[in-house]
Amino acid sequence: MATAPKEAENAIGLEEIHTERQEPSKGQKTFTVEEAVETIGFGRFHILLFLIMGSTGVAEAMEIMLIAVVSPLIRCEWQLQDWQVALVTTMVFFGYMIFSIVLGLLADRYGRWKILLLSFLWAAYFSLLTSFAPSYIWFVFLRAMVGGGVSGHAQGLIIKTEFLPTKYRGYMLPLSQVFWLAGSLLIIGLASVVNPTIGWRWLIRIASIPGILLILVFKFIPESARYNGSVAAAVATLQRIAKMNGAAMPEGMLREPAKERRGRFKDLIHPKYLRTTLQIWIIWLGIAFAYYGVILASAELLERDLVCGSATLPARDPGDDSEESRSPCHCRLFGPAAYQTMMISTVGEITLNPLNILGINFLGRRLSLCITMGCTALFFLLLNICTSSAGMVGFLFMLRALVSANFNTIYIYTAEVYPTTMRALGMGTSGSLCRVGAMVAPFISQVLMSASFIGALCLFASVCIVCAISALTLPIETKGRALQVCITAPGAPL
Repeated sequence: MATAPKEAENAIGLEEIHTERQEPSKGQKTFTVEEAVETIGFGRFHILLFLIMGSTGVAEAMEIMLIAVVSPLIRCEWQLQDWQVALVTTMVFFGYMIFSIVLGLLADRYGRWKILLLSFLWAAYFSLLTSFAPSYIWFVFLRAMVGGGVSGHAQGLIIKTEFLPTKYRGYMLPLSQVFWLAGSLLIIGLASVVNPTIGWRWLIRIASIPGILLILVFKFIPESARYNGSVAAAVATLQRIAKMNGAAMPEGMLREPAKERRGRFKDLIHPKYLRTTLQIWIIWLGIAFAYYGVILASAELLERDLVCGSATLPARDPGDDSEESRSPCHCRLFGPAAYQTMMISTVGEITLNPLNILGINFLGRRLSLCITMGCTALFFLLLNICTSSAGMVGFLFMLRALVSANFNTIYIYTAEVYPTTMRALGMGTSGSLCRVGAMVAPFISQVLMSASFIGALCLFASVCIVCAISALTLPIETKGRALQVCITAPGAPL
């Protein structure tokens, strides 16, 4: 693990060495962290990094998807109305939104690794507490705290991005979606077995296990070399990677830029990045709105049998006029067929990965994202076509594939477009806007959809079109572009 980011100014040693303090002798070769990463290349270290940091997606997916599979049970147990069920998901993402900004600032100041570890400890602790929630209010509060912890998992993506050579980022980062898919399928599979037998409380406890196990293997991953707590620590990290990969370090000494202040919010609206930041925020908000809208709409369609554009509550026996059948707090639990449908549509998340990788690397990040967002809008509208259950599953399958591709591309773009000094903050604030979209999605998928099916679908499609336009008009294309270290002067070349 890297040394602390702030060493005493008068300490004897190599801490806080910067170019303005120690210039290389004339003619001595130097290299930057970026050049070292490119020279060392891809190898065993990156495979280990991919497996461990990628596995954070398993834990995150299980915690986020958990609400979709327990909603019918808590609705029935506590006799909840539609808006109360929607509020649970909204509060999860509210916690995510608040903490992602805070953890992004802390990660830029104290290091990505420390914040990642803290976030996993936090999420595991409150997730376990949730399984003992005595009431609906306690359940909502504790899930909001879990959302706060999960928000720090994004630091795993940042660590992966900062260690990967440029030509591999467009290939390896989209493959991380495999881990999210695995987590989603795992929680659905567990729910199909655990919910009908020992109940949703045990499902939450079991879902906490992957996150706890990951904490034990974080020690094998070092702090990001780009987060230069000290030059000595950065060199030691790079030497460790070179040894694992069987590669040689660049000749000379590590050259670092003058000491830069850590990321601040106003850096995001620096003239050089203002337009990029605003458009990225719009895209993140819209993608999350569509992504979680699809997930929750899928669960709602299965729970309520809202097919063929129906705008009514679940069909009931005409002769059944009991109070329970007319209650908005209806109990309609998932059966085996519903879980099977959820798993099939979830598999769609990886279906377009090969095409997504090709698009990102050959068409560029902007055009690729514009195309997939436009197709997402189209399939939202197609969902209104009166079709069979198999047809509905097919549309949901494609929607999950497209919204997943959208997330892949914007994750890569955001991690690449900002310099090291503000990368974690940029990801954190983008994640917060993303959660605004996720907070609104439940009320569209679980409340508005019951009142106006076509209205809900048109709203989702409109947001996707706005995002497609924003993606196409982004001012910076990051394909093949080296990661930036610090903010350059306005007008300086990118």
